[in-house]
Amino acid sequence: MFDQYRDPLLRYSVSFGVPVPDGEEIVQEVFLSLFRHLQLGRSRQNLRGWIFRVAHNLTLKQRYANKRLPAATQEDADIAAQRTDPRPNPEDACSDAQRQQRLLAVVRALPDVDQSCLRMRAEGLHYREIAGALGISLGSVSMSIARSLGKLIRADQG
Repeated sequence: MFDQYRDPLLRYSVSFGVPVPDGEEIVQEVFLSLFRHLQLGRSRQNLRGWIFRVAHNLTLKQRYANKRLPAATQEDADIAAQRTDPRPNPEDACSDAQRQQRLLAVVRALPDVDQSCLRMRAEGLHYREIAGALGISLGSVSMSIARSLGKLIRADQG
């Protein structure tokens, strides 16, 4: 599971503005918590949603402890991108930079719940898993994602 979820959890944590080293610590804490959870014989249902919920909570705690702004620094984003999602073609990366900045500005302007829903969905979680991880209704998740995607589509077309 660590190999499968390390990079998505790191991206998720860094997207909240924590530095990459703190994100790596959070990922380690998530899997330590998972080990304890399983060792105590607790539920094995929806472990993916469970680990993202733990990562979410630990990231918010770390962000509060760091007293940082929600947006990661460009250096942290560059390091995370190099480690987790290297681009095969540098020309494509250059041509997409302006579009990416515009869309990131839209995402950063979204309310925290909408950002969290969008991030978790981007990591492949299902609506039910997102609802469980954030403690909101399934309908709220659906509306949040639809509203967020609408804003992103309008920004991309404009």
